[in-house]
Amino acid sequence: MPEPATLDKVLVIIPTFNEAENIESIVGRLRTSVPSAHVLVADDNSPDGTGDIADRMADGDDHVHVLHRHGKEGLGKAYLAGFQWGLDNGYDVLVEHDADGSHQPEQLPLLLEALKTADMVKGSRWVPGGRVVNWPKSREVLSRAGNLWTQAWLGIKLKDATGGFNAFRADTLRGIGLHNIEAAGYGFQVDLAWKALQRGFVVKEVPIEFIERERGQSKMSRNIVIEAALLTARWGIAHRLGQLKSLVGGNGRPAGQIGGEQVDLKATASRLAKDAGAKAGELKDKIVDSGVPAKAAELAKDAGKKAGELKDKIVDSGVPAKAAEFAKDAGKKAGELAKDATHKAGEFANQAKSKVSGSGK
Repeated sequence: MPEPATLDKVLVIIPTFNEAENIESIVGRLRTSVPSAHVLVADDNSPDGTGDIADRMADGDDHVHVLHRHGKEGLGKAYLAGFQWGLDNGYDVLVEHDADGSHQPEQLPLLLEALKTADMVKGSRWVPGGRVVNWPKSREVLSRAGNLWTQAWLGIKLKDATGGFNAFRADTLRGIGLHNIEAAGYGFQVDLAWKALQRGFVVKEVPIEFIERERGQSKMSRNIVIEAALLTARWGIAHRLGQLKSLVGGNGRPAGQIGGEQVDLKATASRLAKDAGAKAGELKDKIVDSGVPAKAAELAKDAGKKAGELKDKIVDSGVPAKAAEFAKDAGKKAGELAKDATHKAGEFANQAKSKVSGSGK
């Protein structure tokens, strides 16, 4: 549990690109919700004048600051620049916050309270008490599937690793090392949580209400989703290979010299490699049951592909022949599971299409 520390100086970082319709309202609500907190608007040279609006607010309020950036470089880089600015200026707590109204400033005190006994706090849509408002079913399923994907590959228990309403102690960000963050888009949120957990920091989730934006244009895109999925799979592969290598000595024997060495190696390699295939199968089942046929087929197929890539990585990693043999078998089974998932999802899609046609809609 974190030692008591000063958490008095709070900086809320709001990345912006074309948020002229929203920025004054969000900053005003934040200043009302936590009057002692400072706000940093990190604007990516918005063509709609968001930066100018932020400058006017800063001129009239010494708790509002503006970081003008040269252009649109992605959410992750905007937050990293904001984090560095906050660390350089001596803030104790740094908070990520949307500009579009999805995050509710009135819930910030919940995150700050939880941070007293944690190193990082995530506002979560998917823990009991959390919810989303005005989201289409497809968006909800995509978010839930993304978090299941993250749990499967990384083996973490966070329900909303992809969520972006987060609070950090300054020492947590220093411990993570901002230079170690790879993702630029929404995978950035997973990257931060994953590295915090790897370094032994306490990460808590508190329920929040997430509301779909009413004004302005969403920055979510297919490329952002793909980037997050690929990075998560890569981190998972590296993590599992590390587990294998730590358990296998240089001569192909288990690290712990216990009786029945070859049996232990076989069982360990089989368990770790098959776990990847099993996770892909579990993900397949949950997606197929989600009620969104097209996305189920697409993500199930992708799960199979990633499981195959994991198999190849393990086989090529230089672990002993037995480990490679069992990894290959696990990858094959995972591929069969995902192929079956794609087939079932396709059938589901056809059934749904028939129902829509039959209803005359």
